[in-house]
Amino acid sequence: MQKTDFIKAVAEKTGLSQKECKMVIDASLDVIAETLAKGEKVTLTGFGTFEVRSRQAREGVNPQTREKINIPATKTPGFSASSTLKDAVKG
Repeated sequence: MQKTDFIKAVAEKTGLSQKECKMVIDASLDVIAETLAKGEKVTLTGFGTFEVRSRQAREGVNPQTREKINIPATKTPGFSASSTLKDAVKG
């Protein structure tokens, strides 16, 4: 499902226009991104938790040259599904 399909589905389910749903969805995603950028986590009860995860620096190998390279430490967004969501997916 693409974002446009998601917006259409939410519009049908809520009775709101697609334009209104797009504004709400975009604003929601912006709030999640801004909160993660601050290093805080976002918990949506019954859905899951978005959080920033740290990856340690490590040594890797360039597959073309087989040369060893150092991969620096980074921060990346992560998502943990709630048990409610996991149960819904299991079906």
